[in-house]
Parts: sequence; C-alpha cells; structure tokens
Amino acid sequence: MRKLQTLGFLLTLFFFIGCEEDENEPIQDPTQFTATDFVLGLKMPVGMSIDEKGQLWVAETGTGNNDAQVSMITPAGMVHPVVTGLNSVFANGSVEGMGHVLYKNGKLYILNGNAGRLYIADVSSFKSGDAPKAASSLESEDIKTFVHGLNLTDPVNSNAYQLTFGPDDHLYIVDAGANAIIKRDKNSKALELFARIPNIDPATEAVPTGIVFNGTRFLVSSLSGGPFIKGSAKIFQVDLQGNVSDYKTGFTTATDILLTPNNKPLITEFAEFSFSPPGFVAGTGRIANEEGVTILGGLTMPTDLEKGEDKTYYLLSYAEGTIQKLTY
Repeated sequence: MRKLQTLGFLLTLFFFIGCEEDENEPIQDPTQFTATDFVLGLKMPVGMSIDEKGQLWVAETGTGNNDAQVSMITPAGMVHPVVTGLNSVFANGSVEGMGHVLYKNGKLYILNGNAGRLYIADVSSFKSGDAPKAASSLESEDIKTFVHGLNLTDPVNSNAYQLTFGPDDHLYIVDAGANAIIKRDKNSKALELFARIPNIDPATEAVPTGIVFNGTRFLVSSLSGGPFIKGSAKIFQVDLQGNVSDYKTGFTTATDILLTPNNKPLITEFAEFSFSPPGFVAGTGRIANEEGVTILGGLTMPTDLEKGEDKTYYLLSYAEGTIQKLTY
C-alpha cells in the first residue's frame, strides 16, 4: 500500500513539474506567418488596438466627407461603429483624416490628424448593438496648435498620427508632419516637445509613423519622405531624455512597429514606390523583423499590426480595407 501511495505521489509531483516547465517555456517569435481573411469592407482603415476581451478597435478614414469613424470588431469578426463624424477630407489626391487609436483601461485614445485633435472615449460599457457616439460629444484636446507653435518644419506642418504609453503612463504622440514626438502629461495634460526625429538625409524627411516602448527606450518607425527610395527608411531609438539615434536601417516605407513577446520589433512596410508610372506598387508590402528578414510578403499597403492571444496577430491593410488573422 505504501508503494502505491509513493508511486502516486511521484506521478503527481512529475505532473506539476511538467506543468511548471510548460508555463515557463519561452514563446517563440514568428519566423513565418500564415494569413487568413478576418474582416473585409472597412473604409480605408489606418490603425487598430486590441483590448483584454480580444476586441479590435479600428480607426477608419472614410470617404473624405467627414465620415471617418472608429469601429469595434468582435472576436467573431462582427463590425460595430463606436465613434462617428470624425474629420475626413479629400486632399492631395487622397482621403486624409484619421491617425491611430489606442485602447487602455476602458478608454480609447483617438488621433484625428487632419483636425489636429486627440479624442478620448469611454468605451468600458460599450457592447455590440449599442448606438455609436458622435465625435463632437467626446472629450478632446487640441494638438495641432501646440505643434504649429514649435515651428519645427518649413512650412509649418502637423499630423498627429500614432501614440503609445511610456514611463509613468504619460502619453507619447508621434507627429508625422512635424517629425517629432510630443509628450502629454498624464496629470496636467500639458504638452511638451519630447524629441525631434532627424531627416533621413538632407533632402528627405523621416516622417515617423509608429512608436513602442520596450521598457528602456522608445523605438520609432519611419516612412521616409518622397521619393521613397527603397531601403531608405529607418528605425530610430529614443532614450528617456529624448536623445535620438539610429537603431536599424535599410527598411522601405515603414508604417508600424510592434514588439513580440520576446521584446523584438516587427515592422510593417507599406509598399515599394515606382517612378514609371508613379505610385506605390500593390503587393510589395511586407512584415519584417528587425534584421530585415521577411516574415510575410506580398502585402498591399499594411499600416498596423497587433498581437492577439498565443501565436495570433492581426494585420490591417489600408488600401484593401481588410484585417487578416496571422498565425505561426
């Protein structure tokens, strides 16, 4: 009887040791993605953020008739408008308006670059089927006036595009027009210039697009300005004092940056640019790791990548109006 009890004890011990080893086993970073369609028919989506329920919050640029909006997408792929009536205009040959959206603790932080404003929406109680909120009813803050006052570019420009939370929960906003990072104090909401992103070369602006904080520094992706030479875009690193230096080079029209579970960056590239005829070439976008190795190619104008549960990611295409589910 004692032998059986001892055997049972050992089996139980081995079981728990095995479980502990499984739990502590590191998650491998992706080396290749498999893509499947998840959501179709979005109106020029720019950015998205995922919440603790696996719901995606997506910023859609619209058609240029002040019809930009933020939508919530359920884990089953159902789309529900959440905020409507955001600024959207047709200018410079394309539809402009929305920047990215960021979810945290039941609130959405929404950038509308064309209007130069940060909107904040409480969505903690929002559920499928609820009526959307009008943008005019939301708390909002003027970003553009502050940025214009800094006179960072000639002519003066501002396009509040992407955002992240950094140390002490202060908000850091990437301005793609001013080539700068703006810090918003979490208590006073005061704005200050945190960092200026230098030109790629004397004739080419950086056009920062994405930002993440890896625990010690910020990593910032850049589109690079025209003529969008292949391999000219950089990933910059910014320390806590706002000092900027190169982190990685050799990218092309980088639009977003995301950290893997092992704190390594993944980068989305928009497309290669053709001079004849002029324009971005469909199917030349990709996801790459920090060494420039392709994880998923053949993409058309991706602008955002988000991490889901386990080995699942979500990829947004601005041009195709789609979200794909990526697995590995």
